[in-house]
Amino acid sequence: MDAVNLVTHLTLSHTSNTEMRQNRSVDESDLAPKLAMLKALAADEHVTRVAERLGLPQPTVSRWIAELGEQLGAPITAKNGRRVRLTRAGRLLAEAATRSLAALEPGLREVEEELDPEKGRVVLGFLHMLGRAIVPELVRGYRAEHPHVRFGLVQNARHAVVAKLVSGEIDLALVAPPPEGPEFESVVVFEQPLIVVVPAGHRLESRKAVRVEDLADEDLITLEPGYGLRQITDDMCAAAGITPRYVFECQEIETVRGLVAHGLGVALLTHAEFAPPPGLRELSLTPRTGRIFGLTWLRDNPLPPAVRAFRDHALRTHGVTATRSGSPSTSEGTTRHR
Repeated sequence: MDAVNLVTHLTLSHTSNTEMRQNRSVDESDLAPKLAMLKALAADEHVTRVAERLGLPQPTVSRWIAELGEQLGAPITAKNGRRVRLTRAGRLLAEAATRSLAALEPGLREVEEELDPEKGRVVLGFLHMLGRAIVPELVRGYRAEHPHVRFGLVQNARHAVVAKLVSGEIDLALVAPPPEGPEFESVVVFEQPLIVVVPAGHRLESRKAVRVEDLADEDLITLEPGYGLRQITDDMCAAAGITPRYVFECQEIETVRGLVAHGLGVALLTHAEFAPPPGLRELSLTPRTGRIFGLTWLRDNPLPPAVRAFRDHALRTHGVTATRSGSPSTSEGTTRHR
C-alpha cells in the first residue's frame, strides 16, 4: 500500500461526519485526510479520474475541494472545460501535500518490510553464554533460507532480557530458566546438565559425583543476583539446607571458571562449550540436575511474520514442536531447575 492509498483509507473514517466551518485557516486534522487527493490533483486535474485513482465517490472529492476552498477563503480549483485547473493557492497546497506524502513513503516501506517474512527484522535477547555458538548457529541456519531478514541481537543477564521482552524492546528471549507468568509463552528448546567445577588438587577432585551438601564448607563463586544460574544455585543450596558462602559474584560465566581455575573457590556451572581453562576439574552432580533454556515471547502480542518464522526455525533446529508449555515435563531421573 503506497502513501496515497493509505491516506485515502484513513480518510473514510476520519471525515465521515465532520462539519466544516467557513472562514478559518486549514488545520492539520482537516488537511491530513485530503493529502492524497491534493497530490492526485496535481498530477491529473480531472476530478473523475482522481476519484477513481483514490477509490472514492466523485461527489466526495468535489466536496473536499469545495471545503478546502471555504477554509482557505479562496478556491483551490477553477473550471477548465471538462477538467479543473488548480489555482495558485491550490498548486501551493498540492505541492505541500506531495512533499508530505514523499516523507511518509520511507516509513511505509519500513512497515511493509516489517510485515514481510522475507524482509522483516527479528530482535532476539539472550544470555551472554549463548553468544559464542548457539545463537550464531541459529541465525546462520535461518539466514541461509531467508537472507534478507535483519537481526537485532541483545545480550544481557536473564532479568534484563526478560524486562526488555516485557517492554517490547525485543521480540523473543532465549533464557534459562524461562520466565513464568500468564503474560509469557515459552517452549523449552534444550537442557544443559549442571556440574561442580573445582580447581586441580581440590579435596573433591577424585569424586565421581558430588552432592550439593558436599559444598557446605566451600567458598563459592557465582554470578550476581538477577542471573538465572545464580537463582538456581541459591535454590539448590536452600533445598540442601546449606547457607552458601559466596566469595565472588561475577557477570560472566567464563570469569567464574577462571577464578575457580586459580584456586579461589568452587562453583555450580554448566559444561564449558570449549576446552575449560587449565587447572579446572569438572565433576558430575548427583542427583543429576539440568538447567533448561526456553524460547519465550509475550502471549498476547501477535508476532510479525519474520519473528514467527524465526521462532519456528529455532524450535525445529532443537527438535521441539510448536506446542507451547509454561510447565515442561520433567525427564525421568533428572531434576530440572526453572
